[in-house]
Amino acid sequence: MLELLRERGAEKTICPSEAARRVAPDNWEPLMQQARAAARRLAAAGEIVVMQGGQRVDPSRAKGPIRLKKV
Repeated sequence: MLELLRERGAEKTICPSEAARRVAPDNWEPLMQQARAAARRLAAAGEIVVMQGGQRVDPSRAKGPIRLKKV
């Protein structure tokens, strides 16, 4: 995720599915829970923020599509 964010550039966001697709391009859907869990860990470590609807959200409470942004 951090590599994808670096590639994307400052102030840009990624979807956790992009990280899952990077790991398993042909079978990424089963990795989505793990990708969201990794996003929660990175957010807890202060590496990223989780966004929803353009606003920062608590990753443990976010439901539906989220975006990830480098701090």
